[in-house]
Amino acid sequence: MELHIKNMVCNRCKMVVKAELEKLGFKPLLVELGEVTLAENITPEDKIRVSERLTHFGFELLEDKKTQVSEQIKTTIINLVHYANEPLKINLSAYLSDQLNQEYTSLSGIFSEMENQTIEKYFIAQKIEKAKEMLTYGELTLSEIAYTLNYSSVAHLSTQFKKVTGITPSVYKAASADSRKTLDEV
Repeated sequence: MELHIKNMVCNRCKMVVKAELEKLGFKPLLVELGEVTLAENITPEDKIRVSERLTHFGFELLEDKKTQVSEQIKTTIINLVHYANEPLKINLSAYLSDQLNQEYTSLSGIFSEMENQTIEKYFIAQKIEKAKEMLTYGELTLSEIAYTLNYSSVAHLSTQFKKVTGITPSVYKAASADSRKTLDEV
């Protein structure tokens, strides 16, 4: 049985969800960002117990198909921006369609309806959060950050960064005030 879970954004989230399911007596076969495969089917009463336990940790069981698709899009983008080893070589719409096996127009419509923003704006917000992380660590130059995040130039990254945050990357780095958000808050 598959469960879809909102707000799973990192490996620690996967560990917490797995541990909590095991405490409830379930056997997770696979725990991925936003999705868990259990060895057995669970009753509606068990779903309520799982939901209550996971809610305590900031997670939410997803029952609605549109909400599940929206979360799959978010999870795919988070994986792409924060955990992929290679920059995206094709456009985002083709990538999402390929990963989720759905037409992009359908994905875009569902995401906009459920999240009140476009996929592109969400993607940019995730890239800016990753840029903030990289700036905070100070290990890469702005040129290297722009390249890593697949921006065409430092100017393009700087323009989007300022549009999203209200300040330039240089001002952000100099301020050393950590205004980063957790991935589920983006």
